[in-house]
Amino acid sequence: MSRVVSGVLVACLAVGALAAHARARPHEHARAVLAATPIARLDLPWWRQRFEDKARRLREGRVGLVWYGDSITQDWERHGPPAWADFAPAWQRFYGDREAVNLGFTGDTTSNLLWRIEHGEADGITPKAAVILIGANNMGRLHWSAEDTVAGIAAIVTELRRRLPRTKLLLLGVLPSERSAWATQTTLAVNRALLARYGGGRVPGVTFLNETGVFVRNGILDRSAFLDPLLTPPQPPLHPTAQAQARLAAAIEPTLSALLGDKEHGG
Repeated sequence: MSRVVSGVLVACLAVGALAAHARARPHEHARAVLAATPIARLDLPWWRQRFEDKARRLREGRVGLVWYGDSITQDWERHGPPAWADFAPAWQRFYGDREAVNLGFTGDTTSNLLWRIEHGEADGITPKAAVILIGANNMGRLHWSAEDTVAGIAAIVTELRRRLPRTKLLLLGVLPSERSAWATQTTLAVNRALLARYGGGRVPGVTFLNETGVFVRNGILDRSAFLDPLLTPPQPPLHPTAQAQARLAAAIEPTLSALLGDKEHGG
């Protein structure tokens, strides 16, 4: 999730375009919200290749479930050893027979996911449900505010509802991390705002779940639930281990299976 700087050039171009628009209409004072502005990362060869590969997969059809997200979602494709990096078995257990497609891209922000959705990742498919887990990278080097991040997530939800009117959306709160006090407080603020906006079925077709509890023990972030401290050199907790991500899948499974209209998986 650290490869966000590559989008800076594109982001600057977006800022320039928005600034020019503002100059052309001086009576409008709306602030440019980059978090809700579609921005590609096509300058990265691996990102372009993954985008093209996933587009081919979507064109094949047979898409019953989609996960939209960043590296936390992309991690579902990882194989171990070690055991903490072996995500694929849990993906197979929970989603293997659901025609699921992983649309997680390492380093993506809300703006990058919005670009992908507007450029084919919701076209020609009618999944029964889609899981959305995005926003953590907004709080990395970019330091986008809680307000802007919520605007970006809302833009994604709106676009998916427009393009996939028959798909039920399961929006997950941003997962907790231990990067900085600012990131922690911003995550809390984002999740409070998402609950107020989408909780309790306020928006038809959208279900909101905040599964922070999966990663907390006795009111404190459970560092053992994250793989980053196990890396060389160690990094701050941000990405769940395979075991913790399986617990996340189990936590959302009752809701997801109800949205899909099938039996609960993972047992």
